[in-house]
Parts: sequence; C-alpha cells; structure tokens
Amino acid sequence: MADLTLELAQKLLAAQPFSMLVGARVTAFGDGGATLELDIREDLQQQNGFLHGGVLGYAADNALTFAGGAALGPEVLTGGFTINYLRPAQGEVLRAVAKVVHASSRTATCTCELRTVTAGSETLCALAQGTVIAVRR
Repeated sequence: MADLTLELAQKLLAAQPFSMLVGARVTAFGDGGATLELDIREDLQQQNGFLHGGVLGYAADNALTFAGGAALGPEVLTGGFTINYLRPAQGEVLRAVAKVVHASSRTATCTCELRTVTAGSETLCALAQGTVIAVRR
C-alpha cells in the first residue's frame, strides 16, 4: 500500500473532475481523519443565497471517504452516508472535518462536521455519518 500522506490525498482529489469543478481542497489528512475545504461562491448557492445542500452533501461524502481511506488505504468507496442540515450555510469557506470512529479490516464508520467559516469564526451547519468500504481486487 502506498504511504498515505496529505500530498497523496491532494493528488487523489485533483484526479476527481467534479472536485476540481467545485474548487475543493484537502487541507488535513491522516490519523484517521481528513479535512476538506471549498470557497463558498455565488455559483454554488441556491436561490436564497445559501450554499446548496448538494454541495454540503458532496463535501460530507468526500471528507468521510478520505477519512475512511486514512484508516483503510487509498482504494475505498462510500458505502452510504446520511446528513442532517442544522442551519443554512453561508460564509466564506465550507470546512468538512471527518474522522473515523470505528474501523475493521474492510469498513470504517466515520462522522463529519460541516462548518462555515467567516473571518475566522466557525458555524456548524451540518452533521454527517457514513460507512466507507475498502475495495478488494
């Protein structure tokens, strides 16, 4: 298995065309966790000026999967996830911080807190939980 580093996680993210479309970046990776960030732009908002729920779902899904990959290795897939939206997301940056809460040799259960950041102040806007599955060839 390749050494799992922040640099490798960033390369894996850069290989995902949709992630590049939304401008996502991995800012922390390792020790059973991962942080994904993206700038909140007008073209990612819904009609009321809040970040679209689909963007929050994307960020949760990817952060959960990267966290699972930190425990299981680089070849993983999302087995499923749920998300609870707590308040409308608005601000400058969306930060999704995911961590592994339990892992076996084949699966990892992870949680993710999604926060908006404005002028250094963070606001919790959603919580997610998911299962990540190691791909065995």
